Amino acid sequence: MNNLEKINQFTRRELQEEEVYQFDVILCDNNIDRDLECFSDHALAQMQKLFIGKTGIFDHNLKSNNQTARIFDTELVRSPDQKTKDGRPLISLKANAYMIRTDSNSDFIREIDAGIKKEVSVSCCAGKQICSVCGADRRESVCNHIPGNYYGEKYCCVILDDVQDAYEWSFVAVPAQPAAGVTKYFNHDHSQYVSEKNHPELSKLLTELELQMRTEVFQLCGRQGAVSKALRTAADKMDLQELLHFKQSLLEEQKQDISEAEVQLAAFRQR
Repeated sequence: MNNLEKINQFTRRELQEEEVYQFDVILCDNNIDRDLECFSDHALAQMQKLFIGKTGIFDHNLKSNNQTARIFDTELVRSPDQKTKDGRPLISLKANAYMIRTDSNSDFIREIDAGIKKEVSVSCCAGKQICSVCGADRRESVCNHIPGNYYGEKYCCVILDDVQDAYEWSFVAVPAQPAAGVTKYFNHDHSQYVSEKNHPELSKLLTELELQMRTEVFQLCGRQGAVSKALRTAADKMDLQELLHFKQSLLEEQKQDISEAEVQLAAFRQR
């Protein structure tokens, strides 16, 4: 069964190749994450089945109009040459996802292709939270081992196991697992995968986007009065992803200032 046939298992009508945008995404792996947790190999195998058909959203916001993509296939990718923080062979859960090409999501697709929208995080229910040192299930009992510490040669973390349900996966700014995210994308004729590292046009596009974003952020910083110089200095050291979030913060602050000014003006007029 080819990819389009797998996709059409989830649709009400038969979609054509040109209607569909497909991309690969690393959902999670068995490495220890920023929360000092990791999935067991058994949990990854469970999620391989559970995530088929699950929707992709933004920032774990469960509103139905936030749905943007859907997983149509999954696989476990074993990387014997790569090790987890505690020395185990790395295993990743990779998903094949699709979305419908529309005028409204064309910019989002471009951002995926350019590597801007990349990081993802999963939402699931793990029935067990096991201490890596003593094996105690922290949902049923308490142990004295603290995640992040060494006990002899054993590194303490929480192992997530017995995954009972997979809810969704989300595009996020900072995922718990640093390696989770979009890894490759289909080229224009959808016939083969194209590596970002080997695609020179991506590097050029990213450079242009970063230059444009830095200019827009500098303009916003100039409206911040006495602190504008410090903000510009900080922005000058940011990468593209950081600039995007910084711009959003500046816009939100500017919007709030405008709202407060409008309230003050309305109060003045009522005098």
